[in-house]
Amino acid sequence: MSKADVEAIKKSKDGLDVWPDVLRYAEQGFSSIDPEDFVRMRWYGIYQQQPNEGHFMMRVRIPSGNMSATQLRAVADVAKGRGRNIADITTRQNFQFHWLTIGDLPAAITHLNEAGLSTAGACGDITRNVCGCPVAGIDPEEIYDTREIVEQVTKYFVGNKEFSDLPRKYKISISGCAIHCNQPEINDLGIQAVRRLVNGAWEIGFQVRVGGGLSTQPHFAQQLDVFIKPEQVLDVCRVVTEIFRDDGYRARRNHARLKFLVADWGAEKFLQVMTERLGWKPEPALAWAEPVGRVQQDHLGVHKQKQDGKYWIGVSVITGRVTGDQLAAAADISDKFCSGNIRTTNQQNFLFPNVDEAHLSEAKQAILDAGMHWEVSEFHKGAVSCTGNEFCNLAITETKARLREIVSYLESEMLWDEPIRIHLNGCPNSCGQHHIGDIGLQGCLARLNTGEQVEAYDVCLGGRLGADAKFVRPISRKVPADKVKFALENILRAYRANRVEGETFGRFVDNHTNDELAEFLGLHLLAQDDPTWTPPPPRAHAPAGAD
Repeated sequence: MSKADVEAIKKSKDGLDVWPDVLRYAEQGFSSIDPEDFVRMRWYGIYQQQPNEGHFMMRVRIPSGNMSATQLRAVADVAKGRGRNIADITTRQNFQFHWLTIGDLPAAITHLNEAGLSTAGACGDITRNVCGCPVAGIDPEEIYDTREIVEQVTKYFVGNKEFSDLPRKYKISISGCAIHCNQPEINDLGIQAVRRLVNGAWEIGFQVRVGGGLSTQPHFAQQLDVFIKPEQVLDVCRVVTEIFRDDGYRARRNHARLKFLVADWGAEKFLQVMTERLGWKPEPALAWAEPVGRVQQDHLGVHKQKQDGKYWIGVSVITGRVTGDQLAAAADISDKFCSGNIRTTNQQNFLFPNVDEAHLSEAKQAILDAGMHWEVSEFHKGAVSCTGNEFCNLAITETKARLREIVSYLESEMLWDEPIRIHLNGCPNSCGQHHIGDIGLQGCLARLNTGEQVEAYDVCLGGRLGADAKFVRPISRKVPADKVKFALENILRAYRANRVEGETFGRFVDNHTNDELAEFLGLHLLAQDDPTWTPPPPRAHAPAGAD
């Protein structure tokens, strides 16, 4: 099916109108499904699972990652009863199931709906899950609790046919997090609370960024010269989405994200059009008094809440893969210790909030008994991966087991005490966000000297968000998957041996050329031990500090 066909499919029948057909297909069987409806089923979070012979992946939206124990128990029920006892936490705070059949879908979605969850808008050319900070309302350092705003925006867009035919997928984040954990720089629309000083008094509002996104052509969102108030957020979300719907590109599907329109228009023209559509003029931004500090962290560990005597426990779930049994146990822990609340994060982790200090030890033990941990290595904390070719039709390589192998190896060989983020992606589309990792691994295939084709990764370095945001630089191509862990050990040891005082890994990458970094990866040494493989030449030379 060509990319142009998707536009025709959307015009002939809205994706939100496919649900009666799903019910009919569940009765008649997989072979009865109209091929065009495979596209429309994405509007309900449903994708074919490779090898496209009868099983589906399905996502359920978790706005801002905030959910009840009852809702988590419903997720556990679907995973255990219909998903072969596994589920994945995604980089948009969703849950994703695997192995569902067409006959499973109506009952699974009905069960989730009854718990107050929805799969509508989890995929498709529509507003996706609205992300936010997982410690909203409990973090002593937060600028603004955005949970009510996220709920308001979610209710406005979900099921709204005025916005069910966008040019492509569309991602919003809204947060008051002081460390910008919600990654506003890489969302189509990133709305972030800030403080400013006006006439000697502090004022809280929101800054607005538009046009961020990763995939094969990553763009950082451009900041608009506005300062909006909490009650204005929904109006801004509506108008930005209208602009994307009405003016966004549709001729080429790989050029249809909002980032391309913003890149062509620029922030000034976008703000002008936005203001005309709003019918009111936003205030100018002025200077922010709230600096962007520690970014790309995930609130992991044990922390005091703003509520007296309460704590949250953030656990690291490597690659986001959990079992249905773990989900059920987490729901029980939430009911017993967390006032029936639990949170997911956009780095594929869990947070248990509202734990009384008197019950902290007991809650910790229950979490450990469920196979989840908060005292883990920095490698474990910073590991993010996409679904991979285990289930995804687009992926070239396997991801989750490979990243666990890499992390386990590095843990066994090195003591590491500073943040390091390894993002692994099974193809160029960057669902695993490899463009913003300290180390970004992009799946590909390599041919050995014997003629055998094997899974491999392009090794990229130096990505990060925040005030010094940069995308990774591709350094070495087509490193066989079984050699990646050794190459990463080499570069990390070289960093430790050669860095100057106070130099972060990202700065270390900035301050060396691609040739130097390729030398640090030690691929020529790995090749000496394996005559079946010859490493490709490094990427084109880049001067120190180049993007």
